[in-house]
Amino acid sequence: MLLGIAFIFLSITQMHAQSISLAGKWRFKIDAKDEGVKGKWYSTVLPESVNLPGSMAENLKGDDITLKTKWTGSIYDSSYFFHPRLEKYRKPGNIKIPFWLTPAKHYTGAAWYQKDIEIPANWKGKRMVLSLEYPHSETRVWIDDIEIGTQYTFVVAQNFELPANLKAGKHTITLLIDNRIKAINVGQDSHSLTDHTQGNWNGVVGKMEVIAGSPVYFEDIQVYPDLKNKSAKIKIQLKANAKQSSTGKITLAATTFNTKNSLQVKPVTAAYQITNGDGALEINLPMGDKIATWDEFDPALYRLTATLLSKDGKKDEKKVQFGMREFKAVGRTFEINGRPVFLRGTVNNCEFPLTGYPSMDVAAWVRIFKISKAHGLNHMRFHSFCPPEAAFIAADQIGFYLQPEGPSWANHGSSIGDGKPIDQFIYDETNRMTKNYGNYASFCMMAYGNEPRGKQVEYLTKFNNYWKAKDSRRLYTGASVGGSWPVIPNNEFMVRAGARGLDWGRKPESISTYAKQIEQFTVPFVAHEMGQYCAFPNFDEIKKYTGVYRAKNFEMFQEDLKDHDMADQGHDFLMASGKLQALCYKNEIEKALRTPNYNGYQLLSLNDYPGQGTALVGVLDAFWDEKGYISAKEFKRFSNSTVPLLKVPKFVFTNNETLTAAVEVAHFGKAPIENAKLSWTLKDESGTNVAKGDFNPKTLAVTNCIAIGEIKFPLNNITKATKLKLEVTIDGTEFANDWSFWVYPAQLPQVKSNVYYCTSLDDKAQAVLAEGGSVFLNASGKVVKGKEVVQTFLPVFWNTSWFKMRPPHTLGILCDPKHAAFNNFPTDFHSDMQWWEIVNKSQVMNLEDFPSGFKPIIQPIDTWFLNRRLALVFEAKVGKGKLVVSSANLSPDLKDTPVAQQLYFSLQQYMKSAQFNPKYEVAFNTVKDIFESPSKIQFDTFTKDSPDELKVKPKTN
Repeated sequence: MLLGIAFIFLSITQMHAQSISLAGKWRFKIDAKDEGVKGKWYSTVLPESVNLPGSMAENLKGDDITLKTKWTGSIYDSSYFFHPRLEKYRKPGNIKIPFWLTPAKHYTGAAWYQKDIEIPANWKGKRMVLSLEYPHSETRVWIDDIEIGTQYTFVVAQNFELPANLKAGKHTITLLIDNRIKAINVGQDSHSLTDHTQGNWNGVVGKMEVIAGSPVYFEDIQVYPDLKNKSAKIKIQLKANAKQSSTGKITLAATTFNTKNSLQVKPVTAAYQITNGDGALEINLPMGDKIATWDEFDPALYRLTATLLSKDGKKDEKKVQFGMREFKAVGRTFEINGRPVFLRGTVNNCEFPLTGYPSMDVAAWVRIFKISKAHGLNHMRFHSFCPPEAAFIAADQIGFYLQPEGPSWANHGSSIGDGKPIDQFIYDETNRMTKNYGNYASFCMMAYGNEPRGKQVEYLTKFNNYWKAKDSRRLYTGASVGGSWPVIPNNEFMVRAGARGLDWGRKPESISTYAKQIEQFTVPFVAHEMGQYCAFPNFDEIKKYTGVYRAKNFEMFQEDLKDHDMADQGHDFLMASGKLQALCYKNEIEKALRTPNYNGYQLLSLNDYPGQGTALVGVLDAFWDEKGYISAKEFKRFSNSTVPLLKVPKFVFTNNETLTAAVEVAHFGKAPIENAKLSWTLKDESGTNVAKGDFNPKTLAVTNCIAIGEIKFPLNNITKATKLKLEVTIDGTEFANDWSFWVYPAQLPQVKSNVYYCTSLDDKAQAVLAEGGSVFLNASGKVVKGKEVVQTFLPVFWNTSWFKMRPPHTLGILCDPKHAAFNNFPTDFHSDMQWWEIVNKSQVMNLEDFPSGFKPIIQPIDTWFLNRRLALVFEAKVGKGKLVVSSANLSPDLKDTPVAQQLYFSLQQYMKSAQFNPKYEVAFNTVKDIFESPSKIQFDTFTKDSPDELKVKPKTN
């Protein structure tokens, strides 16, 4: 009886069901030799099984990773394959590649998937569609023995019309999915398919279902908001199966959601007509006297319900989410609903390290956008890929401006404008994007993709013209590009480099702007891929890789660090380099915010990029989690809708000067702040107020470069080296920002000691050490072992592998502030502004032959690809004596270098004190060898091309 009840219940459920889920077990077979079509595998029962949605790698199908794996993605540094020191990572069973994350399995080619379904009897006469969300990437479909079509897209679900005469009962669906790059070549580094990011996987990862519906149906509905007239133009495309004709009525109704108060839009009804299977009409939908607009502050949304009722009783319904918003360029400014907006963005590179493909659920994207907002951001660019629909739904809900792109980085094996199939494919893909996602309020901008080759000006100019004429709901830029790419003259906004970076080859300041670099542009300017400052790997992150990928690159770097006797310093390197990374991001973002007519930045990126040689450029890891050296709240202080700014010529002063600073505000909030009152405090390291003040109230308009006033504070009462923190607050708000300053005595007392100062390990130095004396060696400019390491105050850019060890090679410094050597030199454990004078362009020493466990006083952090044990200042027992060596220029004759003078003074005081007792003994010749012999391990590219593609192998003797 129970079985009978269950059968009846199942029958009733199927009668009313309008879709059949295809999630679950599928039969499977790899077709590495392309035999399946000829062998009619669609007529056979495939022998293996997989779970879908999912990828082959998730189902552990494919090939094991070897040195011969044919990756999808350029390799810019082939030295991994040839360098003797990396040989152990090339052995079977211990393959560890540095370029990107390592998947469980890898496969490019054809693969077959098969599942049986039951078509209900009550579906007779209905239109049936097989819908596959996010297959990767070319899909051929059979129903039983009938091939019903092929689709190839990276941007939307693939929908296949099933035969109209399909009978009720059991049928077999067979998919042939091929993830190879064929005639349509979007570029092997495109984030839509490259192994650098999501991976070139094979499978289907989104919703999978067979849907039944009316044979007369809505093919497309596009909503065009008109804020001025408080209405929306609704453009509708209608279809009827078998090229039938149909007449009837369409009713449109809308209601708000995602708002505190609900607004109902009065329904509108209009007649329709379909002839030979096609129909189209436009309906004006008045939105009422009171409309709810969508933006980052109030993401009010509407849900449109469109109902079709034909005269013969057929019915279809479609729901569309949209927002009443107008995003446009007015001169050199972006506006949202008539208010200026500054884009504070990050680039999403499709990093999803647990699955290897983008999240398909809304909740996952809500998390990403909420984290981004917590860091003060309001914008995201998708580098050479378009995210799934879930991302648009989430961005609409959260209030986040999106720039999806066509799925192409037409470079490295591809190009545009040269008559190749990709030329039309870009139009096809962007049309698919706008048809499927064009109603989402968050879809504010679009580009063809990233940094192309080919006849790009001609092609992208036509591309812009096409889209500007077709759809005015968003802004268009031909491509997101670096500074050397040609300017596309009809871009509606610019996303390009050239106006980014920090000029820290000179003394750091906070006055300069990017105004000169953008003065040529008459449209809004957004910085392309700003930042790219690296931090050291977080080895604690390795355990997070519990999905389809393993962080073999991190494992390799960690093991190499251990081989260089620094295994215990990984976390310290992370924290110290991270503090410098955060400092760089703060100063670059503030420089953008104080530049007139600057309209936004796209960081590369808020989170780490695990490919292209492993680019650890994020303050968050690849999982969007904090690393521990800066919180979202701290980051948001300098990257927010409203940011107090400080204009100072330097961050280091002497006590015979006056700290003079001009205060500005960049305000891109919801509305002007009326009678805003700003105050400031200056505190020492103990938190004691040194000075404070406030400014006259001022209304803050929605713009930047709002002058507030000037702070002047004489420093003559500060008698010893001191670190100060200046904080500016907009009272009664969350908006505040702070900056550190250092004040040093203009005159230091003479230090009387028996320390022998020298600039080389001469005979006297050797004699002093032999007799038990103390020696200070200023080795500036004399280093040989470590001469190849280029140190600047800025850290590694992107990573040293991707750019063939392009300098700089270091990631800041690490030191112990509690070391007695710093008793007269206030410092934290990491680089900060005062260190610029000492660190920038100073040589470093390679301590490769020093005793195990040896730690210098000041330790530059090397690129994680080489992990050399470096020193800027170290101490050691040599013979019976004690030695301090500095490769930074520290001497008694320094002038106009208050920081170096103070550090030298502090070291002198230390060396004459009882605390001067170096822990380690080092042979005199070992020290001397630093200035005589080069490093034993030198970086060798082995190849010269970019990318390498392993074209040239090393010569053998």
